[in-house]
Amino acid sequence: MSVASDGELHGSIGGGLMEVNLVEKARALLSEPGAVATASAHSELIQQVHQKHSPDASGMICSGRQAVILQLLTPADLESVDAIAGSLDRRMPAVFKVSDLRFQIVENASENSPRYFSKSNEDDFVYQERVAPANELIIIGGGHCALALSGLMTGLNFRIRILDDRPELNTLLKNEFADDVTIVDSYENIGQYVPDDPNIFVAVMTLGYASDAVVIRQLIGRDLRYFGVLGSKAKMATLMRELRFEGLDQERLATIHAPIGVMINSQTPEEIAVSIAAEIIAVRNAAEPPA
Repeated sequence: MSVASDGELHGSIGGGLMEVNLVEKARALLSEPGAVATASAHSELIQQVHQKHSPDASGMICSGRQAVILQLLTPADLESVDAIAGSLDRRMPAVFKVSDLRFQIVENASENSPRYFSKSNEDDFVYQERVAPANELIIIGGGHCALALSGLMTGLNFRIRILDDRPELNTLLKNEFADDVTIVDSYENIGQYVPDDPNIFVAVMTLGYASDAVVIRQLIGRDLRYFGVLGSKAKMATLMRELRFEGLDQERLATIHAPIGVMINSQTPEEIAVSIAAEIIAVRNAAEPPA
């Protein structure tokens, strides 16, 4: 969350009384004479507990803990801020680092995870975070549901890739949310576009039953974070029964989310997108290490 010297706010660290108090603390720091002009201010680490009467109580009672770094940015940090903004605009990976003394862009993260925090003592700590999407959503099939899902997932820190075999499809041409749209010559070759990667989520929503089956056959051996197929319960039951009869690995088939999404009686493409997004977020957040 950023707090500007003119009072403007952007982002959030959780809301409530805790956030209000920390915003006031940031404003007080910014109001100190010469604070914004000097590059000598250290970062401040604030650890608090969201329980009444606890040491380091935040004023909230929702339980849990929170570590907040209060970092004064000065004109000397402009290059790093511009680099982060550029990475976000281009949706390209970058890593920024906050320590007790510096705010900077670094080449490599300390751990292969979206966030990393280490504290030796109250005055010696390191926090690193990857900016730009850490996960990729591959949507196979570029119809109305894919268009709605692209628009929703791009705001949830996913890189969006669409694969389809119909170059003139109207909804593909309308899709301004996807980072990449690839026209494939045949779904029989879809495997070459989807690598094994624990950060890849796949949503299959092709034109019909037969092409869905082709995609499943090609990707059933991939180690993916998430694999879902759009369709009714009846359609998915028939499709899975036929694939089991063909001899596809039953344990692998059982890992496919079919029908895709959480059950909210969704009807429209937008409602279907919400149900799929909810399921994908649940899978992603369950697997991510705590911040």
